[in-house]
Amino acid sequence: MIRIKAGVPRRTRPRTHSRPPARPRRRPLSRAFALGLPTAWGATALTFKLACPLAQQYGLGARIVTGAVFFAVGTGLVLHVRRTLLRELRQVRRVAGAAQSALLRPLPPRIGGLDVAAVQLSADRGATIGGDLYEAVGTEHGVRVVMGDARGHGLAAVGTAAAVLGSFREAVYDEPDLGGVLRRLERALARHLRARSSDGPDAEEFVTVLLLEIRPDGEVRALNCGHPWPYVLRDKDIEPLARADPLPPLGLFPLPPELPTMDCRHLLLGEALLLHTDGAEDARDARGRFFPLPEVLAEAMGEQPRSPEAVLRDIVTALLHHTDGAPADDVALLMLSNDGAPSGARDAGISGSAARA
Repeated sequence: MIRIKAGVPRRTRPRTHSRPPARPRRRPLSRAFALGLPTAWGATALTFKLACPLAQQYGLGARIVTGAVFFAVGTGLVLHVRRTLLRELRQVRRVAGAAQSALLRPLPPRIGGLDVAAVQLSADRGATIGGDLYEAVGTEHGVRVVMGDARGHGLAAVGTAAAVLGSFREAVYDEPDLGGVLRRLERALARHLRARSSDGPDAEEFVTVLLLEIRPDGEVRALNCGHPWPYVLRDKDIEPLARADPLPPLGLFPLPPELPTMDCRHLLLGEALLLHTDGAEDARDARGRFFPLPEVLAEAMGEQPRSPEAVLRDIVTALLHHTDGAPADDVALLMLSNDGAPSGARDAGISGSAARA
């Protein structure tokens, strides 16, 4: 809205700049109602106790009536507080949903000829987002994917994840190679950490990052900074995409001058990639046993081809059963499947992010 300075003749004010009619303010009325109702209930109880002759008697009937009055007053107050808290909870959930949509946008079902599905679990009870980050984008260079894990878990790591994701979403279109994308992520993380600390970057903060590029011919190229390697899935055969030692996580040490991209393999027809954060394999049950992700993957793939959504659903169900519904760390899973279907014009909805569990 453009403000009109005082003293300008009314006829010179453009109509497009006129102030819209003021909306009625509901907040003062709602506040008055929120305070007035408990006050009315309290005044009713006090008036009954002081002014009603029945309340001054000590017989059994009088005590029953007095107790009923005060019970009704207390019940009304409890219901009013409950309704207020539920209203605030709905508002908080709306805000959390908006943050979820901004940080982890829903994935399209297909990107660059690949079937895609993702799921994320936060270790903080009631939270829908955490420190895990992932994104898949179709570009002229192929499908570019990031999977990362900010130090810590839950809401405390959301800011770091947002900084890295925002930089990735811009860099994948501008940089011709993955090394340039990774350096952009490093600079974005450094700016974020400087903004959080007046004494300079916090040496304890870091992010593990895995960058993949799946070219139109199926060639998979990767850069890995401290992140678990994804699994290649073909029927029930499960093997890591690579076994080379990754670079240190971003934020701990500067990147080396040279960043050679690793040519891993070709993603063949019928094969899939499962990217995950360490929260999946490090999840423990009550007896301290780690979650057997490769074995669960083999069972989830089944004898017949299954959609990525079905596979991830089975993995999440097994993971929640393994941890009694309370994983100790954030968990993110992203699956890309090459079913051989034509991609068309790079698929409608060429980029996206994640779907929440």
